[in-house]
Amino acid sequence: MSSATAEARPEHRNLVGAFWRGFRDFRRSRPFWGGLLAMIAGVPILYFPYAHLSLGGVTIAMSTTAGAGSLIIGVLLIILGLTAWFQPAVRIFAGVATTLLVLVSIPVSNLAGFGMALLPGLIGGGLMMAWAKLPEPAVAAGAGAAEATTAESVATEEPAVAPAAVPAAPAVAEPVTAEPVAEAAPRPAAEQPAAGASVPAQQAAEPKEVR
Repeated sequence: MSSATAEARPEHRNLVGAFWRGFRDFRRSRPFWGGLLAMIAGVPILYFPYAHLSLGGVTIAMSTTAGAGSLIIGVLLIILGLTAWFQPAVRIFAGVATTLLVLVSIPVSNLAGFGMALLPGLIGGGLMMAWAKLPEPAVAAGAGAAEATTAESVATEEPAVAPAAVPAAPAVAEPVTAEPVAEAAPRPAAEQPAAGASVPAQQAAEPKEVR
């Protein structure tokens, strides 16, 4: 058996290519980038109020009374991003809620995480609201081919019906038109017998038989 006819073993298949194709189908069937940006916007809002920064050996704690609000807004942004991934039907609600939460985080959560969550949140919310599912031309083409195959099978199953004999149209006799009879031309005056002659001129000219 040559290498051209050898069957590929399942364990030797390209796992990276299969994973990438699955990820591509997942990404195209939902507002992927909008949800991703919403989750990215929630990270700085959630992180900075509870972070401890060290500047020259001095630890700076940013935990203030806005920490609870920052926690709620950050968690909600991450949840909305995941909702847009796994429930694309509610993408409009998720996009509107993401935009509003990012705007509320400006006065509540350290200017929206020092401005790091402002642009990703607004862009992500807009992408979620604007996303629409693409049509599937392959499915439409397959449906059209199936309909054509069904029509052909139905046409082959139907018996051929001979066309009915068309009765011949009866011959219609043409009407006979009587030709006009030519009127007898009047005889010339020389041929007509003279008025008052009892015997024609021809009989007078013939000899009489003697007895």
